Amino acid sequence: MDGKMSWSSTSMINYKGFPADNSKTGGWVPASRILGIELCERLTTMGIAVNLVTYLIGTMHLPSATSANIVTDFMGTSFLLSLLGGFLADSYLGRYKTIAIFATVQTLGVGMLTVSTRLPQLRPPPCHGNVTNICKKASRFQMGILYMSLYLIAVGTGGLKSSVSGFGTDQFDENDEKEKAQMTHFFNRFVFFISMGTLMAVTVLVYIQDEVGRSWGYGICLVSMSVAILIFLSGTKWYRYKKSLGSPIVHILQVIVAATRKRRLQVPDNSILLYEDSLESSQIHHTNQFCFLDKASILIKEDYRMNGSVAPNPWKLCPVTRVEEVKMMIRLLPVWATTIIFWTTYAQMITFSVEQASTMERSVGGFQIPAGSLTVFFVIAILITLAVYDRLIMPLWKTWKGKPGFTNLQRIGIGLFLSAVGMAAAALAEVKRLSVAKTVSQTNSSTLPISVFLLIPQFFLVGSGESFIYTGELDFFITQSPKGMKTMSTGLFLTTISLGFFFSSFLVSIVKRVTRSSDSQGWVGDNINNGRLDCFYGLLAILSFINFVLYVVSAAWYNPQTGKQKDLQMESVDQTSSAEEC
Repeated sequence: MDGKMSWSSTSMINYKGFPADNSKTGGWVPASRILGIELCERLTTMGIAVNLVTYLIGTMHLPSATSANIVTDFMGTSFLLSLLGGFLADSYLGRYKTIAIFATVQTLGVGMLTVSTRLPQLRPPPCHGNVTNICKKASRFQMGILYMSLYLIAVGTGGLKSSVSGFGTDQFDENDEKEKAQMTHFFNRFVFFISMGTLMAVTVLVYIQDEVGRSWGYGICLVSMSVAILIFLSGTKWYRYKKSLGSPIVHILQVIVAATRKRRLQVPDNSILLYEDSLESSQIHHTNQFCFLDKASILIKEDYRMNGSVAPNPWKLCPVTRVEEVKMMIRLLPVWATTIIFWTTYAQMITFSVEQASTMERSVGGFQIPAGSLTVFFVIAILITLAVYDRLIMPLWKTWKGKPGFTNLQRIGIGLFLSAVGMAAAALAEVKRLSVAKTVSQTNSSTLPISVFLLIPQFFLVGSGESFIYTGELDFFITQSPKGMKTMSTGLFLTTISLGFFFSSFLVSIVKRVTRSSDSQGWVGDNINNGRLDCFYGLLAILSFINFVLYVVSAAWYNPQTGKQKDLQMESVDQTSSAEEC
């Protein structure tokens, strides 16, 4: 019997809480169920987000800027709540329960949204004629139902995204060489399923929403999520589970609190005198940076028991390794902060750029491309860039530089630069579109005689930038974070997306308030044909280029912590500088 079993070499357990048997749990079959629920989540979230602005303007009769802010706030909240999901998964629920609960919450939100788009009582009556200003806006009750639906979806999406990739990797034993190789393939397939979900959302779902009906499009999302949850739950017996070891957020707070309590103490000249209880193989060497935090590891009389042994209270005394883990997370913050602006430019691709497309000629033969489907060029740009990088750039770079490809920081920098150029291209395209709009009567709501393909460069440049940004950021935050804070660092990465969307809403509100006057709606307003969206895009391009310079400075400043022990000779040199700095 023992010969047929292969026990996991990690701390993984089965659904009954016993050590997991690798021959009966984990692997590709359970992982495929997890990939399935991620596919449906991406299909649902993007299927709603990319075309929501046209629904808010055309059906709910909201102003352009207000509609754009609703979409960006919805997406920002979705990614911000991944921190809550990660905290609950690490501290209380575990990843499996977190996925099951939050996927159900998301499905309930989609169901409510489907009903709200189906019942005429939950939306305003259609406009009378073609003059926008006589359209009746949605009532508070109607908007309340819509907001409740969207933010239920946001809560579900955030909780689900925090755990789905981690639970997928839990199905592979990183200490088994064969399964470790399979884990790499899982990451590749995970990104592929995300891209496929997005591609189906911006093509099939958007077309159904525009040509068949919103409720049908959202109904497909509802059915797909319901089926995905059932398939996910059916694999309960075959999953591998990881025990909850406590939240990294709590560990960070413990270091900060302990250092603050001992703020009046002097850090010892010799770092060996600082408290450490980690195994030698897992210790992280003491560094001089952010030395205030070292005070959390200073031993004082109150830290000892009567028999002379150390009795550490984690809120009063923390080992050096834990302090260094917090320092590693702090070092990530400058890079983290300078990547937020990219997601602000990304937000324009699913808001104002979609609205631009809705005013332009979109016919190809006898087929009219839905405005929301223009984001397909965004997805195509991502797929093409990834393929070119993998098949062409990486081999050439290896031949020239002897390295397998760009570093994660280099990829992030390339992505930021491309997005800045993309916003400059968007500003130029809008100048051309506005020049055509001025030749059309203001009371005529017909399509402008200018091809929608004028917008392809901005979609392609920002999409190509995302392929570098997303892979670079994910690699950077996972590989440069402490082993015990991988989930935390993934959540930190997702917050850049969240804050980018929120900053977009903030920027639109500020620009609208500053540029509006009694005889002008300003740069952004009720009707983009009467605004100066080109100036807004130009402002974003300038901010993006300034941010790129700040990123280069941050990347040059970043000094990774290898976590390896230095020899005693080097340590003695460090101790002197440590005493001088602290």
